Amino acid sequence: MKRVLISGAAGQIGYSLVYRIASGEMLGMNEPIILHLLEIPPMLNALKGVEMELDDCAYPLLQGIVTGSDPKALFDGVDIAILVGAKPRGKGMERKDLLQDNGKIFVEQGRAIHGKNMKVLVVGNPANTNALVLAHNAKDLPKENIRSMMRLDQNRAITQLAKKANVSVTDVKRVAVYGNHSPTMVPDYCNAMIQGKRATDVIQDMKWLQGDFMTAVKKRGTAIIEARGLSSAASAANAAIRSMQDWVFPTPKDDFFSAGVYDSKKDLFFGTAMHDQKVVSNLKLDPFLEEKLKETEKELIEEREGVRQYL
Repeated sequence: MKRVLISGAAGQIGYSLVYRIASGEMLGMNEPIILHLLEIPPMLNALKGVEMELDDCAYPLLQGIVTGSDPKALFDGVDIAILVGAKPRGKGMERKDLLQDNGKIFVEQGRAIHGKNMKVLVVGNPANTNALVLAHNAKDLPKENIRSMMRLDQNRAITQLAKKANVSVTDVKRVAVYGNHSPTMVPDYCNAMIQGKRATDVIQDMKWLQGDFMTAVKKRGTAIIEARGLSSAASAANAAIRSMQDWVFPTPKDDFFSAGVYDSKKDLFFGTAMHDQKVVSNLKLDPFLEEKLKETEKELIEEREGVRQYL
């Protein structure tokens, strides 16, 4: 039996997420689940509707539902937490204001976490820095038990490479995305593999790899908002599920995955390549990507300093 908490459970991503988790898709068809659904008070009525629909699905694995707006009560006994709820950036809002407002949310949630075994995935943006705030306030929880989501960026990169090479997404392996979940992220084409060959050997178009490919991955979220008038929801929920599967199940030998993990030397949550819960080291990048790594690290440092009072 696993207790799974989703914050922002009545929002767009949460609504796309809870049913797939309750069905057994995330943890497997032999793992009973109790859902803990956390929302802000103005959304509790909508959350009631989500609970009613979960009841009406009659999922065999769903053994109970706990709802509410008090993090201390909702985090109690939880095994896995997927933190989706965060304040979105509004029109005219400065990034520093967004960092401040979300910092307060993740301070409260961090202080509500007790115990050393919970796995926490931060989805709500700015995810890397929200994870940092959470980690500094969840005093009992080891920082390696917290990750920020980079899987959506990885999935976007995989699809772009597959389309360019005219192959299936299953033919694309070892795709990492480094740094911040922001327009400074760094999709790695140097170590990606396509049908067992280096991506740079299959796609011999460095102008595309350093141009349109990077832009498509970095700005995909903006493109979706422009197209549908709303931010990514189903794809973000899917990436959250994949992130937890990456965490709890073995990694295929010929592949790795991307996650934002804590770097104790830099005091940052930095997107990196991982295999079976270990950082993949000694990956070689070209000078172009090395320079981009410096840019994304600089941004993460600036974000950290913007929430310094919460650390």
